[in-house]
Order: sequence, then C-alpha cells, then structure tokens
Amino acid sequence: MKPQILLLFIFFITPPSNNLLVSSNSPVSALEKPNNETVYRVTKQLCWGCIGESFEFLLGHNLVRAAKLEMPLVWDFQLEKYAKWWAGQRKADCKLMHSFPEYEFKLGENIYWGSGSTWRPRDAVRAWAEEEKYYTYATNSCESGQQCGHYTQIVWRSTRRIGCARVVCDSGDVFMTCNYDPVGNYVGERPY
Repeated sequence: MKPQILLLFIFFITPPSNNLLVSSNSPVSALEKPNNETVYRVTKQLCWGCIGESFEFLLGHNLVRAAKLEMPLVWDFQLEKYAKWWAGQRKADCKLMHSFPEYEFKLGENIYWGSGSTWRPRDAVRAWAEEEKYYTYATNSCESGQQCGHYTQIVWRSTRRIGCARVVCDSGDVFMTCNYDPVGNYVGERPY
C-alpha cells in the first residue's frame, strides 16, 4: 500500500485537529517508507485509551508493518480481553502453547515465553519480527527447520486489529500473547 493511501486512511479515522501526519511543507514521496516518528504518532492515535504495554505491543507491530508499507493495526479491546484470558490460563505453568487446537484458529495468534520477569512487549515483537530473515518472498516459504509464521502474521496484509497481553508467571518467567483479526497465514498466500 502506498504511503499516500495510508495517510489518507489515517486522516479519516483520526481527529482532524491533531494535524500530525503531513504538513504542507513536507510532502511524502510514493517511494518513501514512513519514518519512525510518523509511525509513532499514528500508532499513538490508533490506540485510543490504551497505555503502557498495550501501546508498546501496538507500536512494535506497526513499525514492522510500516517497513512493508502495510496499513497500521488498531488496538482491539475484545482481542486484548481474549489475550488477557489466555495469558491468565498460562500464569500457573507458563507453557508455550496456543489457545486454539492446532489448525482450528479463529484468530491469528503469536505467543512468546521468556526466562525471568524482565521481558517486555518489544522483546516479543522483536523476536517475532526477526523471523523475517528466514522468510523468502519469491517462494513464499520459510527456511527449512526455521519458523517465520510469527513474522508473516505481523505483516499479513488483511489483518487490521490486534490485542495482546503479558503476564509474569508463578515461576517468575514471562508469557506474552497477541491475537490478530482477521487471521493471517493462509497456506499458499503471500503475506503482502
């Protein structure tokens, strides 16, 4: 998606009084990727009422998406509620497992586990995004023995909403989960 279309879309869903995206003396070229400051300001507006960890999850995802010129995600409080429920289920054991049985996903879902209590949302998003190095767009495949589905879910072109949660488990480790709607990672389809 071209930046002008992205900016036009954001203009219509943000309050007009903020004037945060484009000034008359700074045109955006069709070949330019959005810069981090623009992504930060747009993400902040798309996350009405969310703070802290939620914003950190959303900003991290939108920076990865911006690199592929994909529409930014918006925070969804129902998805956040679901993610919080699942993180609560994992609090006792911190097992790295999905909330849906395999191949029965109704939502997209990325999960993360980190040893110790200091892992932040940016760490989970970074780990998922780093899977890009294993993904080959030309063949729409992942390097043998590697994972890249977390990355492709982040940049999936039709995904629009996200909700995430982080919990420090009883063991002192961290479990994080993000849910995406509409779901991505359809077999045989490219993410962007």
